[in-house]
Amino acid sequence: MSSNARAQDRTVLGQEYTQNVIDAMGPQTNPRLREVMTGLIKHVHDFAREVRLTTDEWLAGVEMINEAGRMSNDRRNEGQLLFDVIGLESLVDDITVAAATANGTNGLTASAILGPFWRQDTPHRENGTTISFETPSDGQVVYMYGKVTDVATGKPLQNASVDVWQASTNGLYEQQDPNQREHNLRGVFHTDADGNYSFYCLRPTPYPVPQDGPAGKLLGMMDRQVFRPAHIHLMVQHDGHKSLTTQIFDKDCKYLDNDSVFAVKKELSVEFVPRKGDAQASLELEYNITLAKTS
Repeated sequence: MSSNARAQDRTVLGQEYTQNVIDAMGPQTNPRLREVMTGLIKHVHDFAREVRLTTDEWLAGVEMINEAGRMSNDRRNEGQLLFDVIGLESLVDDITVAAATANGTNGLTASAILGPFWRQDTPHRENGTTISFETPSDGQVVYMYGKVTDVATGKPLQNASVDVWQASTNGLYEQQDPNQREHNLRGVFHTDADGNYSFYCLRPTPYPVPQDGPAGKLLGMMDRQVFRPAHIHLMVQHDGHKSLTTQIFDKDCKYLDNDSVFAVKKELSVEFVPRKGDAQASLELEYNITLAKTS
């Protein structure tokens, strides 16, 4: 180490400073918040010291976060996408699943990240109807169906909500694309007395992470590929059961092993098969879902 570097090290605020920041939390701090913030402060301070973070670099990072905030609204969560591309949401999802498994919950449908394009105001649709309006000429229509059951008992769950959303074949979700009608390729379905749901959708296609925001720009700066593998999003809920957020992936997509947000799990790979006797769809997919009771 050079003499200048050694001199700099002597002036850098060290572990005593970090502990002082942690100790500034008052006695009324929530215990879990104290635990989380203690770890965050320790790791963030150590990170800054390890990479010798400069003021200019710090301000650039703050501006990237600010830009994500300015772009985010009820239709797009750019801040979430920014953390997705560094793998944080997938890591948190895995930690959550590991905790559930440790508590004895086995056989659950695998979860995956929410992603930035979920909408709270998606309309309810009847089973057997479509979410694909003005279907693009290059789209392959799929009849997707399945059963939602309790993971422990195997009993069907009536009136479970199945919230589904996907991008069109041009790689855009409807809120990104002025040529798609509102709530295209979205719908909330509810299971019948036997736990069944069904709808028509599109066979998903891969698409790039949007390049107009900080997440896409960061991928470019890191010289990484920007594509997400072909997938369909699902959020499944039932009273008395833990909510499931997941994605299912086309097993034939070439990006399964190189997802730009690290969300692919082997057990979420699905196969679309030919459908016969249905003028509305050339393919079908059966996808059954299990939920665990809340504690």
